[in-house]
Amino acid sequence: MAGIDVAVTGVGLVTPGGIGVAPTWTTVRSGRSTAAFDPLLESNPVRISCRVPGFDADVLLGARRALRLDRFVQFALVAAREALADAGLDPKTWDGARVGVVLGNGDGGPETVEAQHRVMLQEGPGKVSPLLLPMQLPNMLAGQAAIEFGATGPNLVVSTACASGATAIGVARDLLALDRCDVVLTGGSEALITPLVMAGFAQMGALSRREDAPEAASRPFDADRDGFVAGEGAGILILERLRDARTRGARVRGRIVGYGASADAHHMTSPHPTGAGIESAVRAALADAGAGPSEVQHVNAHGTSTPLNDLAEANMLKRTLTGDPLVTSTKGVTGHLLGAAGAVEAVLTVLSVDQGVVPPTANLTTPDPGIDIKIAASETSMPIDLALSNSCGFGGQNAVLAIAAA
Repeated sequence: MAGIDVAVTGVGLVTPGGIGVAPTWTTVRSGRSTAAFDPLLESNPVRISCRVPGFDADVLLGARRALRLDRFVQFALVAAREALADAGLDPKTWDGARVGVVLGNGDGGPETVEAQHRVMLQEGPGKVSPLLLPMQLPNMLAGQAAIEFGATGPNLVVSTACASGATAIGVARDLLALDRCDVVLTGGSEALITPLVMAGFAQMGALSRREDAPEAASRPFDADRDGFVAGEGAGILILERLRDARTRGARVRGRIVGYGASADAHHMTSPHPTGAGIESAVRAALADAGAGPSEVQHVNAHGTSTPLNDLAEANMLKRTLTGDPLVTSTKGVTGHLLGAAGAVEAVLTVLSVDQGVVPPTANLTTPDPGIDIKIAASETSMPIDLALSNSCGFGGQNAVLAIAAA
């Protein structure tokens, strides 16, 4: 399927940086961390997170609609509405059979599960909501989007842990290449900041414990990094074949020109120490794009702010890409959005390519002496013809998107 040119004609975001593309992009470009003390985690071992600010689903979706949706689906629908408006597409007028939905998610709706578990313990199983399963199942992410927008084509949720959003975009691109769809709504969404899930991450030692200064806790590639800060949100892209987008006169924000996926086959949580798995995905994405390792000018790295991941990824980039690209990790601002991370970062990479702006890596105050790549410590304006967006997940899942200018 190499050679298929896929246009990004619309984008939508719900992130800790704001509800919408414009506020998120402004926050990311500012390099201002969104991490803060989280009252809902007050009894947890780690009590900081990156929450979406001011998200009122009753206002944004309507109280009746919101009542039947877990938070991870609410995020996706709000972001999808923005993306469709940005693309200039009206679901009332399209051929739904030619519209696909491919979304990424890591863990469904734990907020609903935990709430209903409390109900069962306190009031008995007879009081558990009949909406428990329809609200928390991961596939409801794509299912509810199809219901909302009348998309009756292929409908999928993919789960590759923290690579889920990027994997979904790669699968969506393949559907267009195979002529299964003319339009695909794709991306990812996640809402895992619950007491149980965050306790699990804390017990693994994955989270930063810099609670005395939460705004400095997420610090990708910094020598003093000690773990990630969990975030939440959604990133949605509207994909069309480039020729179709141009025929209808759509604005093209960027192009998905390559996709690579791989498995470390190494460990259930730790990355391969040499970055061999993500290197394979990078090389596959470049081959798919018909590009060489010297042509990449910018990388939006996975860069989680964990000691092992950042080192392995940085060493891989140094070894693999010969053009000395400018690297950033936007997780310093947004935190780690887990299954939505790859989708949100794909949108941010599209914006970088479209506007010629590389946002800073927040909290990079003491560069790790063991890391020898060019990291953006401040916002940088530069023309970008080709960029990569890297994503990795537990289980050794890797997904890389090659994104080119319009």
